[in-house]
Formats: sequence, structure tokens, C-alpha cells
Amino acid sequence: MTEGYQEGGGAGDAFDLSQFYQIFFEEASENLDKMEQMLLNLNLETADDEELNGIFRCAHSVKGGAATFGFGDVAELTHEMESLLDKLRRHELQPNSMMVDVLLESADISRMLLARHQAGDSSDPPSTADLVRRISELAAGSMPAAAVALAPAPVAVKPAAPPAALAAQPKGERLLEIRFGPMEKPELVDGIKDLFRDIAGLGQASEVACDTPNVRVFKVSTSSSDSDLLDLFVFHVAREQVTIKAAAAAATPKASQSDSFGFFDDAPGAPGGAAPAAVSPPVTLEIPDITPDTAQPVAKATKAAPAAQVTAQPEAATIRVAISKVDQLINLVGELVITQAMLAQNSRALDPAANQQLMAGLADLDRNTRDLQESVMSIRMIPMSVVFSRFPRMLRDLANKLGKKVEFVTQGEATELDKGLVEKITDPLTHLVRNSCDHGIELPADRVKAGKPETGTITLSAAHQGGSIVIEVRDDGRGLSREKILKKARERGLAVSDQMSDADVWQLIFAPGFSTAEVVTDVSGRGVGMDVVKKNIAALNGTVEIDSSEGYGMRVSVRLPLTLAIMDGMSVGVGDEVYILPLSSVVESFQVKQDAVNTVAQGSRLVKVRDEFMPVIEMEKVFQVPREDGRSSDIMVVVEAEGSRVALLVDELLGQQQVVVKNLESNYRKVPNVSGATILGDGKVALILDTSALVRRSRH
Repeated sequence: MTEGYQEGGGAGDAFDLSQFYQIFFEEASENLDKMEQMLLNLNLETADDEELNGIFRCAHSVKGGAATFGFGDVAELTHEMESLLDKLRRHELQPNSMMVDVLLESADISRMLLARHQAGDSSDPPSTADLVRRISELAAGSMPAAAVALAPAPVAVKPAAPPAALAAQPKGERLLEIRFGPMEKPELVDGIKDLFRDIAGLGQASEVACDTPNVRVFKVSTSSSDSDLLDLFVFHVAREQVTIKAAAAAATPKASQSDSFGFFDDAPGAPGGAAPAAVSPPVTLEIPDITPDTAQPVAKATKAAPAAQVTAQPEAATIRVAISKVDQLINLVGELVITQAMLAQNSRALDPAANQQLMAGLADLDRNTRDLQESVMSIRMIPMSVVFSRFPRMLRDLANKLGKKVEFVTQGEATELDKGLVEKITDPLTHLVRNSCDHGIELPADRVKAGKPETGTITLSAAHQGGSIVIEVRDDGRGLSREKILKKARERGLAVSDQMSDADVWQLIFAPGFSTAEVVTDVSGRGVGMDVVKKNIAALNGTVEIDSSEGYGMRVSVRLPLTLAIMDGMSVGVGDEVYILPLSSVVESFQVKQDAVNTVAQGSRLVKVRDEFMPVIEMEKVFQVPREDGRSSDIMVVVEAEGSRVALLVDELLGQQQVVVKNLESNYRKVPNVSGATILGDGKVALILDTSALVRRSRH
């Protein structure tokens, strides 16, 4: 029987567990993710006790928390998983691939059920009876009968079907609720309507009036499944922003409660909701330290005193903090940096001997401010392993579906990136990895014919290069076909020629709607994706480069700037203007004689630095700086970006300092060759230069 939570004592002793909902949902998600990783890495032939015990603990933690909060459907499913895993860890059964498959499917369904509870969805949940039956049969040592198709889990992939088969399916009307935050632009959601307009056979969509703030509702008629729709929407809005309901589910849609931090009036076990199933006497809630590698449940049922209570472990090493609080702290430190710079600049006119104590205090303030800034900025940095960890499962399902054998290799998992960039780069990387498996890696028989091992390799790597992070997706598959791309481009009326360089030909695949797939499947071929990938990366001031060799493989390199809210910069003067160069991009500086600069074709200028010629960019011409004294610049600063170097011609070097990056685009507009602005110690505004844009400018 499903365990639940029963409040002890009289009405005055009632204890509201809803305040812990959000923490439970986060920890349950971490445990399911951890369990999935361990299942994917499980060696069926030599599985040891520690591996099986770790998987069992994850399922047990989710079950205990779900039972405590009255989420009976999740508790029932995870209880069956726990029973099977218990027999495996006791060596009463030998693990096999069918067990791994059913446990992975159970984890998917558990996520979906938890998402429903988190959103306060009170409609009838999908039945898990068949899944529970299959787990029970495996736990009993028998082979389960053919599984009845369940409602698709969020990450499940259904078999591919040709367009004719899709068209033959009965159409269904559904309501799409799309939520966006107060800082997001509602017109981003219009991209979803464009999908129904641009993709033949997808269906129709019309907007429904909705009075709820920050919510837009569409009524759609389509033969595609919910998971197919989510796969299409993922480049316009995040998955968690979309709720798909039956058209008759609600006449006037209500806002989702997913942003309510776990206070759900209609959720099971919450005040006013359905009463949870009974369970034995009160529990103690242990709120342990939470780390990605050692995540534990928020609520653990233990024998306790008659009254329920909340205790915190003394050895707790980490706490959960809302991102908004971290951002507020970063903004305050930024203001502190500006104030410190103002004090430092104003103190330069003072006599150090007469103000020795004051100067020593300002030096301490400078040092402490820098240490504080570095500590605060590190809070938002998370390793790329958080992103990489989601791909093994996706590739496993996709490779099985396509009949391919794929080995997934990751490099540079410890490379850190700002959390905001990690969240925005995840979906483009997902598309690139799926493309490598679908388009790149050949079928095993085809690889053997080509003299390759039947198992293909997809490599995902991350590394810091100067002031950027470079993320690469590589495969040893068939590579891009220059002839096929040019043929498709001509059919679409694009201006191409046989004399185009390979790099220019590869860039054609980023054209909107461009696809060389001959059959449209739920994996690829709709022409939606690569153009959005490039657009999303460009929005992060990043670039995408492709290198391919037909028959040998393909490499896609994504380069993103590491610019954060506060950074070290070098101030340079051009005329009366001050510009900031990211210190991480600066290689060296030197004084140059005018005769050392050579003019070549089309007025381009080059300077020779230690047997290497590099382009020269005259800052006064780029930014049209007025000059009254007639003097010419004679100082060069060499900067590096995107693997190339250029020499910037400036008037003077003003020094190094910490600068607070202010978004210029949101406050003014996008300015070419400028990535942001900062406030100097004297209150003036200085532009922060985009070194990547300057390097690209020199190439043209």
C-alpha cells in the first residue's frame, strides 16, 4: 500500500508540509538524474554492490519523500522500482538490459508525475498500471508481456514515422499555455505560431484570449504528439514554460503555479486538497547538505517524538539560495567596485606622506574588494558536466531508435561557465548532438563497408581559450557533402558558386529552413533548428564554426565570451575617449614606428611582430574619434580572440582596473564592436570593446 503522511495530534498540532514542496521537487529531480546516470553507466556483467546500492538509494529517497508529501502515484511507482532494485542488490536477480530500460522509463514517468504535482495539475494522471506490472514481473524473475503504450514521458522518443503515417493519425485539439517572465518579451512566443505556418502538415494554431498576466494561450489542431511539439518549441521557449492540455480542459486557462515555490492549494496533501493516504506516526524532516554528487532527500521518514519537527544536520556544507539573491549580491558588489574606483582616483592627488593611514586603508579596500568580487562571481560558475550529463541518456535512446551504435566521449567537464550561459547553451548543444547521431554517424553495416569500426564516436568537449569558452561537438561519421549542399542551395534559389570555399559552403546549412534530409522524421528534416541554433548563439555574442571532411566526420565549434558582471580590464586612450579592453584578451603592448606598418591591398595595414604579420586596426577610424592636435597614434595593443590576433592602434595606456559591465543594448542599442559599457571612477562612461568583433572585422 502506498505510504502517506498523517498529521499527529489534534487540529492545533497540524503541521503544514507544503512549505517544503519546492525543496522536495528539486531534490527528487536530482536523485532521478543521478539514478539515470548510474543506470547508463552500469556494467551488466560486472555490476558491483556499490553501484546497485547507489541506484537503490536514489529510488528509496524519492519514494520516501513522495510518500511523506502525499504524492501517492510517485510513491507507488518508485516503491515497485525499489523492490526490483532491492532484489538486484541482494543478488537474487542478475541485471539485464530489459531491467535497465524499464527503470529508465520509470524515472521518466516519475519526472512527469512530479511535474504535474509541481504545477498543481488536478486532472487525471496517465495510468502507470502497465509499467508497474512489468516491473513486478521482472522482480518476480519472469519476462514481462508486451508493454501497452503509455503516455509519452518528457524525454521519451517515439518511433519515427514518415509524413504519410503522420497525416493518417487522427487530429487532436489541445490548448498550449505558454508562460513568460516579466523580463521576457512576449513576442518571442510568436515563433511558435510561425512553426505551424512554416511546417507543412504540422497543423493549425490560433491564439485564445487570456486575462492572466504573462500567459499566452494557443488552441492547436495537430496530429503530432505532445513530445514532438515540445521538441519543436524548445528553441523558442523553455520546456518548463509550456503546458499542454486537452482543448476542453479549461474555458479560461489559469496561470500555472510552477513559479509558486511549492505552495499549491490543489496539490495532494496540501491544505484543502485530497487527503493523503495514512502512514504510521509522525516523522522528523532532515534537511541535509545538497551537492550534485551526494544529493539526499529533503524528507526522510524516521522514528521521532510525538510532535513533528524540522531539524538541520550540523554537518551541512551547502544551502540552496535563489538566483535572484545571488544576482542582487553581484549588483551590490558591482556598485562597491565603482565606489572603490572613485575613491582610488580621487586619492591620487593626495600627498602619500601626509595621508599615510588613509592610503593604507584604500589599499586594503582595493584588495578586499577584489577578493570579494572573485568570491561572489564564483558562486554563479558551474561546471559543464551539468550540461554534458544529459546527453548519454538522449544518445542511448536515439541510437537504439535509429539502429546505430554510438560511443559518447566528453572532455573538459570541469570547465566552468556562468549559470546564465549554461542554461541558454543547453538547447543548441542538444540539437547539435542529435544532428551528429542522426546525420553524421552511419549505420553499423555502412561503417564496416567504409573501413570504420561499427561503433561511431561523438565527442563533446569544452575548454577556455583566452577570454572565451570553446565547446565542440565532433563525430567520426560521414561528414558534410559539398555537392549535396550546393545542389540544395541552388534549388532554394540561394546565390552560390562552385568556387566558394568549404567554410562558406558549410555556413549554408544555417540558412532558415535549409535541410538536406530526404525523409522528415521526428528527429530531423523539418528545416527547423540549425538557423535557430546560430541565432541563439549569436544572441549570446557567440559564434559557430564548422569544419568537415566528407567520409571522415564533422566538427562544430561554439565560441562564447566569458564576460561577466565584473571583469578585469585595460583602459586605453584614443583622443579624448577612453575604451576598455578585456584583460583576458590582451596579449602584449608596445610602441611602434610608423614605418613598421605596411599598407597592402585595399588599404589594409599590417605590422610585423616577431616574424608574424598581423592586421592593424586604427581605433580612431573605427570609432571616428575627432582629433584637434593632429598627432598620430604610436602604441599598439595586441589582442587575441577566436584563435586570431590583431594589433589595435591607440594613443596611450591608462592602466588596469576592475570594471562593472553594464548592458548597453538594453539601455540604449546595439553598437558595433562594443560589448558593453562601464562607469569609471570619475563618473564618466567608457565603452567595453568586443575583441571578437574586431578580429572578425580584420578578416573582412
